[in-house]
Amino acid sequence: MRWTKEWVVMLIGELAGRTGVSARSLRYYEANGLLRPHRTASGYRTYAEAELRVVREIRALLAVGFDLDDIRPFVECLRAGNDSGDVCPDSVAVLRRKLAEVDECVDRLTTVRSHLRAQLDSAIETRSSESRARGES
Repeated sequence: MRWTKEWVVMLIGELAGRTGVSARSLRYYEANGLLRPHRTASGYRTYAEAELRVVREIRALLAVGFDLDDIRPFVECLRAGNDSGDVCPDSVAVLRRKLAEVDECVDRLTTVRSHLRAQLDSAIETRSSESRARGES
């Protein structure tokens, strides 16, 4: 890590090490416009200290099921100088949409669970009735 007048400079390997994210993933985030490295005269990627927060935000959102397009507003919110990526209107809109998707999944799963429970109860009752009819205990 090197210091410049305005910010800490990290190479891709240093950023990877500090965030626990592979260099390959960092390049992928860059290709999708989520990371903004600077390039040295020799073409090396260098990253500002602020990119640590961006990478951590990306990883946290990926971990709960967001895709890169969903993550974009959160990164833009951080880049706008906010302490958190979820305080901007576009981020809030994504959160609302994702919550509605999760609620829909929960509703579907609840219906499936009820169906499976009823089917299992019926199967158990049928077996029990058949066993009683045969005189088994």
